[in-house]
This record gives sequence, C-alpha cells and structure tokens, in this order.
Amino acid sequence: MRALVSTALLAVFVPGSLAFAQSQSSIEVLHVRGNVYMFASDDGNITVQVGEHRDNDGVLMVDTGPASMTDRVQAELNKLTSKPLRYLVNTSADPDHVGGNAALSKPGVSRATGGNGPRAAEINIYAQDNALARLSAPESHMSVDGLPTMSFERMKDFTFNGEAVQIFSEAPAHTDGDSLVFFRGSNVISAGEIFSTAGYPVIDLARGGSIQGEIRALNHLLELTVPEISQEGGTMVIPGHGRLCDEADVTEFRDMVTIVRDRVADLIKKGQSLTDVQAARVTRDYDGRYSRPAWTGEMFVASIYHSLKPSGSQ
Repeated sequence: MRALVSTALLAVFVPGSLAFAQSQSSIEVLHVRGNVYMFASDDGNITVQVGEHRDNDGVLMVDTGPASMTDRVQAELNKLTSKPLRYLVNTSADPDHVGGNAALSKPGVSRATGGNGPRAAEINIYAQDNALARLSAPESHMSVDGLPTMSFERMKDFTFNGEAVQIFSEAPAHTDGDSLVFFRGSNVISAGEIFSTAGYPVIDLARGGSIQGEIRALNHLLELTVPEISQEGGTMVIPGHGRLCDEADVTEFRDMVTIVRDRVADLIKKGQSLTDVQAARVTRDYDGRYSRPAWTGEMFVASIYHSLKPSGSQ
C-alpha cells in the first residue's frame, strides 16, 4: 500500500528492555478514516479516536507512548480536539506503550486549556489481564495513577463516539498480555506490538511471549481485515511501530514470520543446536529489511528457537 505511506518511521530497539529507543522525534498526525487518527512517531504509534457530535463524545487513545513523549502527545491532542479523554487502552505492558498513562489520565488536568480544571468524566484504562498483572508488580515501578482500571481475559467491547470498539486479547504473542483494538465503524485496527513494519517481531520469552502465538495473532488480524481492490486498501492497520498499512502489508509480514519459524523448526527436527541454526542464516533474505542493531535476525532466530524447544533443552 504505497499511497498511504508516511514519512520514514524507523525505530531502534533498546537491548534488555526490548523497548524502542526514546528520542525527541516529532509526531505526525494522520487522519486514517472516520473517527480515527494515527499519531506517528519514531518513538512508536498512538491511535486516537475522536467524537465531536454528541454531548458524551470524547477521546479514546490506544497506547500512550514513552514518558518522554507525553508533552508532545498532549500538544497534538490539544490541536486536534477540545473533547475530554475518556478511555485509554494499553495493547501491552511495554514502557513505550504505557509511559504516558499517569500524566494523560491525571485528575484535574484540562487538555483543552493546558491548565487545571475538572475533568468531564473519569478515564477508564483498559488492558489485558496479564498486562495489568505485570504493570501492578513492584518491579514495574508504575504509578498508581497510570495503572489500568479495568482488565479483560479474552475480549472487551463497547460503543463510543457512535461506533463499536472491540478489544481482542492476542496473548501470548509478543508477550502474554498483548491485545489489538478494532474500530468497526471506521474500519481501522490498532495492532500494537503484534505487527510492526520497523523490524522483526520481538518475542519476549521472559514475559510469556510465543512465536506460535505471534503467528496466531497475525492470522487473527488478517481474519479481521478486508481488502478493497486487488488486495489493496480496505481495512487500515496501525502498527505498533512503522507506517500505516493495509491487509497486503500484514500478509507479507505474517508470511515472513511463518517462513522463518518453519525454517527454524525444520532445523530443530534435524537436531541442530541454536549455534547451528543461527549459522544457517535462516533470515538472510529478510535481514536487509527487518534486522536492526539491537534486535537482529540472530536474536529473532534465538527467540524462535527457545520458544519452540522444550524448556531446558538445547
């Protein structure tokens, strides 16, 4: 899908935290379709749904970006609408998805004026059960003000701004707390870390990630999307990182992940060690596009290998 490609949105992984690097990059606001906007940045993408026509309309935001990005998000939101923020949805517990939770949902802050004033309504923060559990753990250092107020196991749906909103759990995939958000009226999906055009998917095994679950999540994403003409257009997909996409882009990404998984699985069946599998360079035809210094093809292969191998075996 070439006509809707944004400016280059290339991100770099931070070793250890498996989060994207926080830079002072600008935010590009794109009207995707209907009520939905994409706040695109090298720090990661935020999805914003805005309603302007009813007294109880407001703003629903999917992910809040890293903490370093909050002031810029606030400024762009103020330019876009004077309506109050009513819902936040965190598609994972990653710091670059929840970093702005506390500041953006702070009681007494009026976005429209940038000053102090009463909120029109309490802000509900949704996350998958496991994401809430991880954010609530002492090691997360998450402010109480930023914790999800409501969680779900498999799916949550409601109507807001005149359209149906569905939040699907895709756990386990990148982690054990992933979800995606489908704005049915606008025909737009916010995919979180399940889908990215900026690199290989991070299978965070330490937080319950699974290569098989990642592929299941991508297949479910494709079940929800509907193309328009010649497999182009139709349902728009906002990735966790990278440019605005459609079904064809997701298909290409799903196929890449599946092919690499199958190559690794075949070598495991042949008794190959991780060193042998990495030496086989099973990602060589994709590295030019997806490998990044802090999340390379070798790292991706290692995550697949350990996800597929029985625990404790090499």
